[in-house]
Amino acid sequence: MSGPVQPVDASVQQGPLARIEVREGRSTTVGGVPISRVLPTKGRRTVGPWCFVDLILPADFDDPHPLEVGPHPHTGLSTVTWLLEGEALHTDSLGSEQAIRPGQLNLMSAGNGIAHAELGTTEGIHGVQMWLAQPEETRHGSSRFEHIPDLPVADLPAAEVKVMIGELDGNRSPAEVDWGTVGLDVTLHGQQTEIPADAGFEYAVIPINHKLKVKDAIVEPGWLALVPPGAETLPIEGAGDETRFLVLGGEPLGEPIEMWWNFVARSKEEITRAWQAWQDHDLDRFGPVTSKLSRIDAPPPPWLPVD
Repeated sequence: MSGPVQPVDASVQQGPLARIEVREGRSTTVGGVPISRVLPTKGRRTVGPWCFVDLILPADFDDPHPLEVGPHPHTGLSTVTWLLEGEALHTDSLGSEQAIRPGQLNLMSAGNGIAHAELGTTEGIHGVQMWLAQPEETRHGSSRFEHIPDLPVADLPAAEVKVMIGELDGNRSPAEVDWGTVGLDVTLHGQQTEIPADAGFEYAVIPINHKLKVKDAIVEPGWLALVPPGAETLPIEGAGDETRFLVLGGEPLGEPIEMWWNFVARSKEEITRAWQAWQDHDLDRFGPVTSKLSRIDAPPPPWLPVD
């Protein structure tokens, strides 16, 4: 699911902001839809529990690609779907059928196993697909789904912040997560602002429409700035009107993870068992999904012997 990118380091003056790293996203496609894969990146799999970030790029007006992702499985992660433009329909093996629109949060936690499908109901989708690695306490447990149409908004100097997950400046999202996590969608109305930060969290700042600066580190759209723990504020300066960006952060996960295809685990053996269950149509682990789209078969894990 990931490939190597070249890091671009940026130095600033003091404290944790002196150790900001800037990484370039990787362009690819998923189901014919153009994306910029921001996380994982070379040498870095997680930021807090965030382990996967795909920016779904704006559609070509003359040739928009529909979002059509047929039934597929997940284990050990929570999917976070956040649309900026367009609408999509989510269906899953819990029986959920939910339209999602810009500004609304879809949060699906896989636990031991879940399957779902995503179908764009408008031509062209612009948004973000993200994953949270689940900790040991919940990654073997039951799956769940929640849709949150109304989220709190924090007003900061020169900025408006939609709180997708976690808390900012006394504004807490109702989304239920199982690790110390924050996810913010920020629109900068002026030239600069400061985002309050938790010194125990690490952060990724991801521009969407214009480049920006995190302290002195310049970050292009579709890239990310990695901020280590210790920062109490994130100073941001925009380079265009209505600069929009994500701030994703959390308490460091504290353990390595294994990621392959649509599975998050702690070992290749766990992933092999999940892959085999999907290939065997194990309905106890991955139930049926109501969708007009075709079920997606998993490729064989590269570590298995070839028949």
